[in-house]
Amino acid sequence: MNQYDLNLILNPSLSAEQIQTEKEYIENAVRGAGAEIAKLDDVGNRRLAYAVQKEREGYYLMYTIKAQGNPETAIAASLRLRDHVRRVLVVKDRPEWKTKKA
Repeated sequence: MNQYDLNLILNPSLSAEQIQTEKEYIENAVRGAGAEIAKLDDVGNRRLAYAVQKEREGYYLMYTIKAQGNPETAIAASLRLRDHVRRVLVVKDRPEWKTKKA
C-alpha cells in the first residue's frame, strides 16, 4: 500500500458541528476511493499566505492515508465539490523526502 498526504483547507467560520460533518464526508470519500485513513492532524484555524475566496484564514485538516493504486484524482475530485472546502492537495508520501541530506 502506498501512503499519501491529504491536506485540506476549509472555511474558517464553520461551527464545530459543521466541521464534524465535513470530516465525516471526507472519511466517506476516502473510503469510497478504496483508501484508509492512518492519521488525522486537525490543525485548526491558521492564517493563509494569500487570500482564498476573500478569506485570510483557513481551517486546516491534514490526513495520512494508505491506498492501492492512484486514488488522488478520485478523492480530490469529490472533495472539491464541497462548498466549505477551499483547497485540496493529495501528495504521494516519499521516504527520501524525510531523510536529511549531508
